[in-house]
Amino acid sequence: MNKFTVKDGTEIYFKDLGVGQPIFFHHGWPLSSDDWDAQIMFFLEKGFRVIEEVMEDLLKRIRVMTWILMLPT
Repeated sequence: MNKFTVKDGTEIYFKDLGVGQPIFFHHGWPLSSDDWDAQIMFFLEKGFRVIEEVMEDLLKRIRVMTWILMLPT
């Protein structure tokens, strides 16, 4: 898995597969990058380059924080 870091230190993880014209896949909450598997394989077989953002770590942190905020005080 690849990553790049932006000016504020945020790390963005992504997968870069194949060659050819790029297609970028970005999923929203509550999905994960696994939800794109069938589409990614389709486009790879057609000769495209697929770039997929991977946000699982961020989503796990959001779920934990949501759970903590829901705890009674």
